[in-house]
Amino acid sequence: MEQTQEKKKGKGGRPAKAVRKEIRTGVRFTKAEYFIVKEKAINARMRYTGYIRQMALFGGVIARLNDEERAYIKQLIGMANNINQVSKQAHKEGMLSAMLLFESYRQQIDNLLNWLKRDK
Repeated sequence: MEQTQEKKKGKGGRPAKAVRKEIRTGVRFTKAEYFIVKEKAINARMRYTGYIRQMALFGGVIARLNDEERAYIKQLIGMANNINQVSKQAHKEGMLSAMLLFESYRQQIDNLLNWLKRDK
């Protein structure tokens, strides 16, 4: 007699989301309204449906950063890191006043980065 073992196969694929968007609804636009909303979604660097959902739920959309803003953020991060290294070196060598000055600059840069991230 031959015994057959049934192997349980893994489910595979992407795991199910905890909260699913199950309900669909439709919105009717004129052609002009449709293109206006679509253009605003493109300017916000979002998909059309995500833009409409954000506007309906929160009454506003925070646009994603464009390439120029991302370049500024990279430069600011580099500046903050450099100032932090200089302040550490000043602290090692005992230059307290220079360290305090660099620390204040670093705080200002950090505040600017937080503002650009828009984590208000």
